[in-house]
Amino acid sequence: MASSIAYSSPTVRGYIRLMDTLSRLMAYLACALFIAGVLVICQMVFLRYLLGMSTSWQTEFTVFSVTGAMLLGSPYVLMTGGHVAITILPDALGGAARWAMRLIASLVGLAFCAALAYGAWIYVWEAWEGSWTTGTVWNPPLWPALMPMAIGATLLTLQYVAEILRGEA
Repeated sequence: MASSIAYSSPTVRGYIRLMDTLSRLMAYLACALFIAGVLVICQMVFLRYLLGMSTSWQTEFTVFSVTGAMLLGSPYVLMTGGHVAITILPDALGGAARWAMRLIASLVGLAFCAALAYGAWIYVWEAWEGSWTTGTVWNPPLWPALMPMAIGATLLTLQYVAEILRGEA
């Protein structure tokens, strides 16, 4: 009931549209990062096994790009309901009990993602300030590899808010 009243507010509708748009944009970026990771792995296989050349950066780049894709794509997965959910009990209860269980689960998810986002931004800042690198042969700065965690967790937190306001909790 309250969610439909809040959802009718132009400000709330605007917020939900904004978050849905950002989640879709991040899904496109996640797709590009995943494709980049696949292409780099193909390039690595070609260089290493067909030309007999050594590789130094491809594995690390692929780990960063595919992990970044997962983290940046997570708000879109929440928005579309693509995540794994076990709904036997809520479906059996139905009505207000199902709504309450979904709301509680969304609030727990929101709290977890907010804590993760907070910690991730601290981690990115420390990596930036400390000029941390990966310590590998390639040895790139670490903060760009950590940035998808901070951005993804932040947007996932904000998407949880949108889902609660939408009444999809």
